[in-house]
Amino acid sequence: MTRKVVLITGASSGIGDATARTLADAGYRVFGGVRRPDTAVAAPGIEYVQMDVQSEESVTSAVNLVLTKAGRIDILINNAGVSLVGPVEATSDAEAKALFDVNVFGVLRVVRAVLPSMRHNRSGIVVNISSVLGFLPAPFMGLYASSKHALEGLSESLDHEVRALGVRVVLVEPSFTRTKLDTNATRTQAVIVDYAAALASSIDAVQQQVNSAPPPSEVAKKVLSIIEGARHLRQPADGRAKLLSFLRRFAPSAQVDKSLRRAFGLQGKAM
Repeated sequence: MTRKVVLITGASSGIGDATARTLADAGYRVFGGVRRPDTAVAAPGIEYVQMDVQSEESVTSAVNLVLTKAGRIDILINNAGVSLVGPVEATSDAEAKALFDVNVFGVLRVVRAVLPSMRHNRSGIVVNISSVLGFLPAPFMGLYASSKHALEGLSESLDHEVRALGVRVVLVEPSFTRTKLDTNATRTQAVIVDYAAALASSIDAVQQQVNSAPPPSEVAKKVLSIIEGARHLRQPADGRAKLLSFLRRFAPSAQVDKSLRRAFGLQGKAM
């Protein structure tokens, strides 16, 4: 039987690396998109291709290379992403645009490059790695949360457009995961003293939760189960994500608000 072909972006670390390894171990032919293939830690069964999702030329070249080598792309996993920490007020246009250029426009570039092949074959799965911050707010991660909210709207709309063509779109929504995404997040350059104490408390709270969070391999297992099972649009990636999704829909807003502020280290009462 012909192995299904997977292209995953941001495959050099974190969720991307874990997912690439998990799918390769499960027998898929995996192409990992990375900005610098020469620095990627080689893993059995993964073929690395140079891809910078911020460059349409790079994306097109990488997708064409995969199609030349494998003849098709059955599964696209949009995983590449960056984060930004700081008050919304302190975020510059340039910082916001740089984040959206990866988290939203990067996905758009890769989708545009891959969909013609999937449409031709009348078959395909697009898995977009979102976050619980795609349906929840995040103090001091407002632009990151905004980009994931945008990704969710884009994904749901796209699924309606391509469903009749044999292609489906799925959102995977992890909660905190033990990766370097949050710990290595870019900080806003501007500093506003009024936010300093709350920002420091929030960063500390997030770091504590990341340290005790599930490893990225758990998200990778979820991606594998989605590919091989039912494909509902929104898929919380872990138990905490499922609980948060439930609470967001059904719990009183005041309860959700209080719980969220506690999670982000904002214990004081609102004025």
